[in-house]
Amino acid sequence: MPTTTLTQNSAHPHTCMVCVYKGLHRMLVGAASWLQSPLLLAVRLYWGWQFFETGKGKLMNHEKVTMFFQTLHIPFPGLNAYMAGATECFGGLLLLVGLGSRLVALPLIFTMIVAYLTAEIGALKAIFTDPDKFVTAAPFLFLMASLMVLIFGPGKLSLDALIAGKHSSKDNGHTS
Repeated sequence: MPTTTLTQNSAHPHTCMVCVYKGLHRMLVGAASWLQSPLLLAVRLYWGWQFFETGKGKLMNHEKVTMFFQTLHIPFPGLNAYMAGATECFGGLLLLVGLGSRLVALPLIFTMIVAYLTAEIGALKAIFTDPDKFVTAAPFLFLMASLMVLIFGPGKLSLDALIAGKHSSKDNGHTS
C-alpha cells in the first residue's frame, strides 16, 4: 500500500504542472489574440499611407519614374510607371481603410516582387549570402506588410470587417 500512495503522490505534481501550463498558455493566447486587430490596424494605417505616398510620388513625377524604369529595362516603362504608381497610390488608400484588403494586397505584393527583381536585384540575389542586404532593401517592409494583410486579413477594425458583419447579420435574419 505505501507503494501505491507514493506513485499517486509523485504523479500528482506533474499533472498539476501540466494544468498550470495549459492555463497560462490559454491566457497568453487570449491576450495575444486580443492584440491582433490593433496590430493589423497599425500596419494597415502606416503602410497604407506609405504606399499611398510612394504611389502618388510616382504618378506626380511620371517622366522621372519612366526614365528610371527605362534604366531598369522594364518593358513599356511609361505604362508600367503609371501602373505601379496607381497600384501603390490607390491600393495604399484601400489598405489604409481596410477595404478589399486581401484582394488589394495581391497587386501590392506583385509590385514589390517586381521592385526586388528590377531595382533591388542585388539584394534579392544576396537573400542567403547577405540577408541584411535583403531585409534592408526598400521593398522589404512594404512586402511584409502586404503579406501580413494577405495572410491574416485586415483585422476587426476595418471596413472589410464592418461590411462582413452587416452581411452576416442579414444572412442570419437579424437586423442591425
